[in-house]
Amino acid sequence: MQPRQASMAFIFATVLIDMISIGLIIPVLPVIAGSFSSTQAEHAQAFLWVAGAFGIANFIGSPVLGALSDQYGRRPVLLLGFFGLALSFFVTASATALWMLVAVRLFSGAMQANVSVANAYVADITPPEDRAKRFGLLGAAFGVGFILGPATGGLLGEIDVRLPFWVAGCLALVNLAYGYFVLPESLPLDKRRRMDWRKANPVSALSGLVQLKAVGPLVGVIALSSLAQFILHASWVLFTSFKFGWGPKENGLSLFAVGFMSALVQGFLLPRMLKRFPTQRLVVWALLSSSLTYFGWALVPEGWMLVLLIVLNVFGYASSAAIQSIVSNAVDATRQGAAMGAVASLNSLMAVLGPIIGPTLLIQVAELPRGDWRIGAPFLLCALLQVLALVLALQWQRSHPMNPKAPAHA
Repeated sequence: MQPRQASMAFIFATVLIDMISIGLIIPVLPVIAGSFSSTQAEHAQAFLWVAGAFGIANFIGSPVLGALSDQYGRRPVLLLGFFGLALSFFVTASATALWMLVAVRLFSGAMQANVSVANAYVADITPPEDRAKRFGLLGAAFGVGFILGPATGGLLGEIDVRLPFWVAGCLALVNLAYGYFVLPESLPLDKRRRMDWRKANPVSALSGLVQLKAVGPLVGVIALSSLAQFILHASWVLFTSFKFGWGPKENGLSLFAVGFMSALVQGFLLPRMLKRFPTQRLVVWALLSSSLTYFGWALVPEGWMLVLLIVLNVFGYASSAAIQSIVSNAVDATRQGAAMGAVASLNSLMAVLGPIIGPTLLIQVAELPRGDWRIGAPFLLCALLQVLALVLALQWQRSHPMNPKAPAHA
């Protein structure tokens, strides 16, 4: 029997199941961490440890796993990640102490590089001129996962705060079975590249990313934008709880809105945006939109206004796919895993800093009365970071004019 040909449909299904499982736990992970604390300030401190542990381990592990996928293929590394996720979900559901949560998040972060490997998979099967659209489709899978995952997790969390973790673990096992029996390999043997352990570390990976002629100036944009995003991720549930008194159900529904807009923009509107705007200019518009949205989230007096801003931030959902396509087009076929791993390492570094910065700011304002505008301090910082990213993107755009249809070269 002929082996299956790798296609976008296979990796789309893989990422969709992956993101649903991850999305399920988002509304309830801070609640689990808070169950081992007695005040709102201690709650924020506990979540800082839990979220930061994953980021530290993933920062160290992503370039190793990305390089391994260049040598052995994408499929085995994805399977390793699904196994790690399933185990981490089940252990989290059974955790009886904060140290157990921290330990399992360290383990999960070290084994899980699904995002970077999925991006490399897409690059393997896509010509350079179509990568922005394909990364947009992958982003749509993320969006659909965030439509179904957090909303379902929020509703399940109302029944039992640990139930979403059991369901997420079962979904991760489904993905492990799907990957083993159905998902084909995307990287042919003639395009594989031996792993260099001396370079399979975050410092070397980031250094290589900076040295790409078409990418180097964008590293600052990626870093600042990613840091803002991870501060948002680490702060959203605690922020809405402290300011508006939201629980898992409300947070799940608000994240449903984020997922819906992400899927709509990246799966439907992005191809139309790319016809109207060059990729570089689309990055600029996306950063401007995100800057204004962060300012709005920080200052709104009513919870429903958060959802309105989520809907209005149309351009903001296009930035990741646009930047990913520029990075991917700057490297050859044998280095896609390493390049995506380097981007993942940069994101993971920000994932270390974000959960430290966001909850630390919230610790300072946790005891303020509900509705106080100062509780939005993390989002004010996010807005400033996005403004700085916008300035860097404008400088990069002026110094790197190029045809958006043509691939960039290192």
